[in-house]
Amino acid sequence: MQTFLKDPDAILDYAIDWSDWLATSETISSRTVSVESGLIESSTDTESSGVVTMWLSGGTVGTTYSVACKIVTNAGRTDERTINIKVVER
Repeated sequence: MQTFLKDPDAILDYAIDWSDWLATSETISSRTVSVESGLIESSTDTESSGVVTMWLSGGTVGTTYSVACKIVTNAGRTDERTINIKVVER
């Protein structure tokens, strides 16, 4: 599981790249992003060419938050990946 550092005042984009996992001609049909309480998804997540991008803000210094992204593809496959966001003063 990948961990990223984030300042509590920063509003940053974080991406999960599914493109290598997707089969030829397979696309993401739907996605659900779940952000642990205390961290804020600042705007609606987007998907382009198999990459899901979310914008995150807030958080409490010293806390690590989980952000999960679950996708369903046009081939009916479902998968989920989780990243960690550790909030630190930068």
